[in-house]
Amino acid sequence: MPQADGTPSEDTVSQETSSGNVELTSEIKRDNVIRLAFYGDQAKYNDFVRIVRDAVPGATAIVLRGSAVTGQRWKDGAPFDSDGPGTSDLDLTLVGGDEVIGLYTLTGFWVPGIHSRPLSDEDPDVAPTLVPLRKQLVEMVNRPVNIQGSREMVLYLRGELGGQPYLVLFDKEGDVESGAEPQEHSAPADTA
Repeated sequence: MPQADGTPSEDTVSQETSSGNVELTSEIKRDNVIRLAFYGDQAKYNDFVRIVRDAVPGATAIVLRGSAVTGQRWKDGAPFDSDGPGTSDLDLTLVGGDEVIGLYTLTGFWVPGIHSRPLSDEDPDVAPTLVPLRKQLVEMVNRPVNIQGSREMVLYLRGELGGQPYLVLFDKEGDVESGAEPQEHSAPADTA
């Protein structure tokens, strides 16, 4: 857990890999998300996870990607909320099969039927049934929330092969409850 001033404690220090890259542990990713996106409020984080879990189809995993997880933007390395409180967004990805993909309009995809564009301020019409959820989450965290849909193979390519860190909020079985601490995701077995 982070210290009272928000800095990581010794037990959450990142691990350096043999290649010299810094590895973010699950604990660090979770602590970053709670500290940065939820201003250190574990209960608000738990409520956020519960609200999302209750709103998505069964057999859907939810992951959080981006600067809320890493603490910095990938484009330029700027710290989370570097432009002021509430300016950095949360990037949620719904990971699943046809039920997830079916939430997005036919024109709402980067790769049709595989990887959607995010429901966001820039693309507010790509997933009409998710608009109420997004509105509720934006109001809750007082920052933009983007909701993207992908098949597991996209998460695997981006995360495991591409090295883009993410935090699993809950897995496809929905085993993680709002009071539980989400675990790091391993490579998915199903890529359909």
